[in-house]
Amino acid sequence: MEKIEHKMVAVNGINMHVAELGQGPTVLFIHGFAELWYSWRHQMVYLAERGYRAVAPDLRGYGDTTGAPVNDISKFSLFHLVGDLITALLEAIDPNEDNVFVVAHDWGAIIAWHLCLFRPDKVKALVNLSVHFSPRNPHMNWVEWFKALYGEDHYILRFQVPGEIEAEFSPYGVKAVHKKFLTFRGPGPFYFPKGKGIDAVPDAPAALSSWLSEEGLDYFASKFEKTGFTGPVNYYRALPL
Repeated sequence: MEKIEHKMVAVNGINMHVAELGQGPTVLFIHGFAELWYSWRHQMVYLAERGYRAVAPDLRGYGDTTGAPVNDISKFSLFHLVGDLITALLEAIDPNEDNVFVVAHDWGAIIAWHLCLFRPDKVKALVNLSVHFSPRNPHMNWVEWFKALYGEDHYILRFQVPGEIEAEFSPYGVKAVHKKFLTFRGPGPFYFPKGKGIDAVPDAPAALSSWLSEEGLDYFASKFEKTGFTGPVNYYRALPL
């Protein structure tokens, strides 16, 4: 872990924090909601030891990446999210490499699907986790679709009003919120009923999973205490765009 290098890259109007390790063909890791580059730390070490160059940024609005206009939801469209990876990041990390391997999870997977659609020339191969490909339907609003399917208490609906869910999270503290997110194992949809907040989400197990330590939770909390949740939640607010 101590060998992982960190740098800032000026990209698409923001300053993107990038973690990097190893030499060889580039593998770009794209994290998901309420996560960071840090989610990929074990995979980065593993691949670097096997002759790959592992690169993992903090996405727009996350972690040590700065400059994202969190009060402007329009700056969190898929064109911006993919653009951050294309316009400067891929060129900055290795301008001599034509295309890269991409590994992505959750919101990162959505970004990766569109990266492949917008610029297939930049992607050598793709591994996506958790979110399948959903082709665009110009006659469907995703938020309205989730509302019709799951109701107004579904988390995507609860995330839509600027400032509302942030205010509900605030009394609990960042670490408690993250613990709920990362340990949720219910088979049904994720709900935040109004007035109940994260109390509606089952408590985390007394013993954390082997892959999630208190140290890891503390790292996530330390970063989100500085940035808050508005940037990450804006990804959902920009869905209709």
